[in-house]
Amino acid sequence: MNMTKLFCYLRFYLSYFPKLKLLYIRHQLVNQPTMNSKPQKIGLITATSLVVGNMIGVGIFVLPSALSKYGSISLLGWVFTSIGALILAKIFSNLSKIVTKSGGPYAYPKEAFGDFIGFLMAWGYWVSCWVGNAALAIGIVGGLSFFFPVLETNNVYLVIIALSLLWLFTWINTRGIKESGRVQVVTTILKLSPLVFVIIVGLFFFKFENFPAFNLTAESNIATIPAVAALTLYAFLGLECATIPAGNIKNPEKTIPKATMIGTLLTAVVYIAGTVVLFGILPLDRLQVSGAPFAEAARLIAGDFGGYFVAFGVVVSGIGVLNGWVLVTGQIPMATANDGLFPKLFKKENKNGAPVLGLIIGSLLTTGVMMLNLKEGLVDQFTFIVDIVVFVAVVPYMFTAAAYVLIKIERKTHMNSWVKTFVLGGLGFLYALWAIFGSGPDIVFYGFLMLIAGIPFYVLMRYNKKRKE
Repeated sequence: MNMTKLFCYLRFYLSYFPKLKLLYIRHQLVNQPTMNSKPQKIGLITATSLVVGNMIGVGIFVLPSALSKYGSISLLGWVFTSIGALILAKIFSNLSKIVTKSGGPYAYPKEAFGDFIGFLMAWGYWVSCWVGNAALAIGIVGGLSFFFPVLETNNVYLVIIALSLLWLFTWINTRGIKESGRVQVVTTILKLSPLVFVIIVGLFFFKFENFPAFNLTAESNIATIPAVAALTLYAFLGLECATIPAGNIKNPEKTIPKATMIGTLLTAVVYIAGTVVLFGILPLDRLQVSGAPFAEAARLIAGDFGGYFVAFGVVVSGIGVLNGWVLVTGQIPMATANDGLFPKLFKKENKNGAPVLGLIIGSLLTTGVMMLNLKEGLVDQFTFIVDIVVFVAVVPYMFTAAAYVLIKIERKTHMNSWVKTFVLGGLGFLYALWAIFGSGPDIVFYGFLMLIAGIPFYVLMRYNKKRKE
């Protein structure tokens, strides 16, 4: 009797074995990474393109006009800002060899100052990314308005095209960092082409009589240089971008420092050389009122074809920047979520190793920013958004410079190179502090409010963590 029951039970369980096996396999597929979810890796060329591509945007194509009203003293402003950017780039490069985690401007302050400061840096940087992406998408449409003037007056068309571009690059980034990297390399080459064309060929059209006087303002030289340097600061935001996806870079200890320094130096050379050449090609009265000085210079060099060539470069430049910053918008919250300081959904990756939910959430927030300003014109939208972004992007630079000194001291490596540690870290800190001061009281006030707005989210994350423990 017992044997009969045992046989019946055995046959019953065996009949369900295939279903149990199927459930087990399903559990394994859901809860464990698949073979296809291996992290994708990018090399030096792509990492350098990420740095250059995220710095050189649509701003450089119009910035020489804004600088010309100060006179040739603005070149000193470029030099001053470039030196500051190279100091910060060196700090990020050195830290990437010590702290090998992804996250860059979030990971380094967290390593030095703990979870709370790390969270605030990640929060502010993340907010600056998805808010800034709205400005970038709008800037691309501004470039397209050269070909389609209706975009300057029709805000509905403006937002529709801007949103289409935003979600196109969100989709591209969900296909993995390699796919995004290919787009970045191509757009970086295409955006540099018209700039290099005007710089090199423009030397043959250079006239010293067009060059502006040293200081055209009523202020002293000492007061004018900081004003010019503050104006050029936004053009260097993004120098840290190679440090953010560190986990997706081949040989990060070697590749990230090289990409950061090469990218920043190359960008500085293009900025300064481009401004010098334009000062010598276009008469001052024409340069000061031009909305597209590179396009005007190209038109003088090569006729209408040159103008369209540069206008196309403006659009491509914006596309490359948008693609790169959409990537960063997904990478920063993923690195923070991996440390338990952002919700878990931000670290979920698809089969391509892309933080798909983080990318979608970031782009949804960017969409909201653009929709809130639907009634504003193109220039008003761009100015409003850029003013918000600068402060929350520069604060992590300041904390990273301080973190560099502290990490070197904690690891007892500062005594071997105390000059490099304290002088480099101190100069980087002072430069970032000066940049924050130069942003103006209103921007500092609203930027500070934006930072502390993240504190309730930090409290919630800590509460959930403690409850689980």
